[in-house]
Amino acid sequence: MRRRGAVQTLAAGAALLAGGVLPYGLSTILAPGRAVAERNYLRPPGAPLDDDAFVAACIGCGLCGEVCPPRCIFFHTRDGGGEVNTPYVDAGKRGCTLCGKCMEVCPTSALSIVPRNEINMGLAHIDRTACYPWVDRGICGACATICPLGAKAISFEFANIYRPVVRKGCVGCGLCVEVCPHPSTPIWIDPSARAINTASEA
Repeated sequence: MRRRGAVQTLAAGAALLAGGVLPYGLSTILAPGRAVAERNYLRPPGAPLDDDAFVAACIGCGLCGEVCPPRCIFFHTRDGGGEVNTPYVDAGKRGCTLCGKCMEVCPTSALSIVPRNEINMGLAHIDRTACYPWVDRGICGACATICPLGAKAISFEFANIYRPVVRKGCVGCGLCVEVCPHPSTPIWIDPSARAINTASEA
């Protein structure tokens, strides 16, 4: 009898544990927060296109983060693996203002000084099925207003001054992501587009 009670207790405990873990597992599958965040994880301006070359050149001195006026540069810690102490910009938290100070202070080839309009951090994308103006849910324009490169990077669709469109001049600074008022953030920066940007410039 005692054995049966012990088995029932163990079974109940296992069910309770499964019930507690299931929502977390489902949330990871249905809403992979880390994956969504990492699409806005960008290398600072002036970083080489080859990320392995950047990691090899970066000595983890932290100077880029110290001189950054908007404090948009963060550093990989335990999440970094081989990239530990290397800098990145999380556009979901704070975008880059393209001031160039990080490029000027970097003591290695990890960050090189390049003109502002030639910086290549990625490319902005807009989900037109979620962006307020594109689904006629209101007037916004925050992304186009904040863009440091103006209409060359993001402007409005012809004949509709409220619907934003990303242009070829976008360098992926991420300020548009930072200011987007929509909870789901229908605008994001794709760092993998750096190769596409480079190819289109060739």
